[in-house]
Amino acid sequence: MVEGGGGAAEEAAAVDEDGRLLRRYQALMGAVPQSVWAMSSDGVVTLLAGGGFVEKLWRPGSGASWMDAVHPKDRGWFERAWRRAVRQRSPLDEVVRVRLEGDPGSFRHVKIIAAPVLDQDGGDEWVGTATDAEEQWRTRVREKLLARMAAVPAARELSEAFLTTASAVVPELADAVAVFRVRDGVEAGTRPAEGLTTTASPERVGIAPGLPPLPPLEDDFLLGPVAQRAINSQQALLLVFPPDGPPADGISDASARWLREAGATGVALLPVVVDGRAVALAAVATCRGNPPPDETDLSLLRDVFQQMSGPLRRTMELQSIRDSALALQQSFLAAPPSVDGLTITALYHPADSAAEVGGDWYDAVRLSADALALSIGDIAGHDLDAATAMGRVNSLLRGLAYDSGPAASPAATLSRLDHIVQALDSPSMITAVHAVMRRRAHGGWHISLSNAGHPPPLLIPAVGPSRYLHGLTAPDPPLCVTDTIARTTLGAVLREGDTLVLYTDGLVETPDTDIEDNLRRLRACTDALVGRGPSLPALIRGLLPSVQDRRDDIAVIALWAGPEGDGARRHP
Repeated sequence: MVEGGGGAAEEAAAVDEDGRLLRRYQALMGAVPQSVWAMSSDGVVTLLAGGGFVEKLWRPGSGASWMDAVHPKDRGWFERAWRRAVRQRSPLDEVVRVRLEGDPGSFRHVKIIAAPVLDQDGGDEWVGTATDAEEQWRTRVREKLLARMAAVPAARELSEAFLTTASAVVPELADAVAVFRVRDGVEAGTRPAEGLTTTASPERVGIAPGLPPLPPLEDDFLLGPVAQRAINSQQALLLVFPPDGPPADGISDASARWLREAGATGVALLPVVVDGRAVALAAVATCRGNPPPDETDLSLLRDVFQQMSGPLRRTMELQSIRDSALALQQSFLAAPPSVDGLTITALYHPADSAAEVGGDWYDAVRLSADALALSIGDIAGHDLDAATAMGRVNSLLRGLAYDSGPAASPAATLSRLDHIVQALDSPSMITAVHAVMRRRAHGGWHISLSNAGHPPPLLIPAVGPSRYLHGLTAPDPPLCVTDTIARTTLGAVLREGDTLVLYTDGLVETPDTDIEDNLRRLRACTDALVGRGPSLPALIRGLLPSVQDRRDDIAVIALWAGPEGDGARRHP
């Protein structure tokens, strides 16, 4: 009896101790900012202690998997991480979006830590914690997105800046981003009853794989009144669509069609404001069943696009300067004159990279019915100053050539130009070719030319391979280097059917390449093109480097010794 009573007392004491430990554990779990859960080997989740969440997390009912609580965008990678942990019986530590109770479209970032435990039956049981990680996630993602946008300050084009920003948020925060530029004067109320005028098409966008491409937009494309309200108010707007898609009113027809085709669930409209003026509108869409943006997403997107203001201001200033330089430069590039017996084609291509406009030019001026002066040149620099200096030098050379007349020596004309520029200006180094062409009595043209440090002109005979026009020695030094040199004149003949091409160094110079190799490649390319019989304009366009290799601006002027109509139709 004594022994039995002692055993019962010990057992009661043990039970009481276990109860005391359990109450301590429950008190501890209730005090810490996290939920504790256990999952049996057959996948049944039991909440051991709840805490740490303002909102209540969704719990699957009968027939539903706990994986259904995970955000659709996170479900794939999180399921792979979970299977890997189960297979390797290793701990799991991830931040994932979990659905909130009562709203299937609301999610919260939760840090889940889980570890396997071998249960009494030999199966795997899992025990873990769930902690609110919304602020931690927002801080981490904001830093990551802003790091991705580090390239925006270096963008020289608005399109490049917009593309960088769009790429930063797709697909992590959105499935598609389109950035529309706002034209000057839109805020003043252009056609307010019908919509908002934008550029003819959106700047380039980021689109997640599997979504339809954006349709081309017409020149008179108008954003809808909802977008107009976002721009006029300079406030972000969040649109959540019903299951049957976006409404028919408030959104432009083109946008609504694409949103329906993409299965859009919502759109955030964020005006990009620079110096108190909305310069662009970002439309950020979630599609294909993904939940629409919520206030947390919208706040992050605001942070990202607000970061564009400073870089965009600099980009807009640079682009304004570049546009001014380009307009000024092209104003000096007059169309070539019409000359009997010659077909003349000229073009100017600004750099297709981020480089600014440079100081390249070409010119052709009739000296008489039977004489023509040609020039092509390049002033060092890539800015508005270079374009301005180019205009002055080009005008001086044009005037000197006309004043000197058909009998003038090109070397003497360049020497006079060099003397005047150095005396009246503070120029950078200038390379140039100046030529005078005189009609010959028995057909063709005589060419006299002087080369001041410029790539040699290319002569394409009617029969035979092309060749460069240069003397036995290197070309004369560029202008504005010295005023004591005696410049030289070289003579050549342009026969019927021959072509003469003058060009600037952007056609043959690229970084980390040898100029002689590039000149050989230009000749080989020319000979291959001529064999196909292109028109003169097509021949010149064919000589241009590919878009990705255009690091500098390029000017070209070419002449074919033949009737103008024939040269435009077919280059022999």
